[in-house]
Amino acid sequence: TGLYPPGSTFKPFMALGALEMGKRTPSQAISDPGFYMFGGHRFRDDKVGGHGMVDMYKSIVVSCDTYYYVLANDLGIDPISRFMAMFGFGSRTGIDIGGESAGILPSSEWKMRRFKQKWYPGETISVGIGQGYNSYTPLQLASAMATLANDGVMFRPHIVNYVEDIRTLEKSLIEPKPLRDLALKPEHLKVIKDSLIGVNKEGTSARVFADAPYVSGGKTGTAQVIAIKQNEKYVESRVAERHRDHALFIAYAPADKPTIALAVIAENSGFGARAAAPVARQVLDYYLLGKVPRKPA
Repeated sequence: TGLYPPGSTFKPFMALGALEMGKRTPSQAISDPGFYMFGGHRFRDDKVGGHGMVDMYKSIVVSCDTYYYVLANDLGIDPISRFMAMFGFGSRTGIDIGGESAGILPSSEWKMRRFKQKWYPGETISVGIGQGYNSYTPLQLASAMATLANDGVMFRPHIVNYVEDIRTLEKSLIEPKPLRDLALKPEHLKVIKDSLIGVNKEGTSARVFADAPYVSGGKTGTAQVIAIKQNEKYVESRVAERHRDHALFIAYAPADKPTIALAVIAENSGFGARAAAPVARQVLDYYLLGKVPRKPA
């Protein structure tokens, strides 16, 4: 039922959408000075001074905001919305448990319906990094990651394993059934998957997965709870705990033949690499290796 901005976990899907729409090639690069100017507004990157030249692989591995500011503006809100809808963003997954939220996948039509206002181009910029009106459940993030790991084949998630007839005691197993095949191009999927592996090998979560005996793909995310003014810098210690950033991490493993995908959100806990990725590592270690996490001292 919880809804959260996805932060940078949105970026791999943005990149995949750009490939599928023919708006980017993997080698196409931008120069990142550490910000993006649009309509007189300065959209800041996470790294002061920027990341230099950034292609698609690097944009995901180092999580370059500027790359996705530019990309969001080039794509436009409605093409972004249509592509993300394919992965289930903004829709209930249909899981067999009550109370599931649908979330918010913004579009020009959604804004007109919700606020009776037109969509402004400047609003698209922050959507590209998983901020703005974006609001999804952790289950939607996990489902989207599972779909990507499964080469674009989406399944309905289940809690129920089987249904038992109370009269005959006969058990009917709930078999997994594909909902749809997104028909994504294999070469595009490979670019994104290689980048997600790079995140855990040399990128934002490399330290957490440094000694892992398996290869996994992942993406860190940090989602703002409150807006920060243009000339202000976010300092966690100066912000009330309830207003601190959420930490996110999505992952799948093993990379060559995935059997698990997940999403972790640590509320008001700061950076995804610091707070959410270590939790994901423990879950993957337990699922794949049977390794039980140590109890805190």
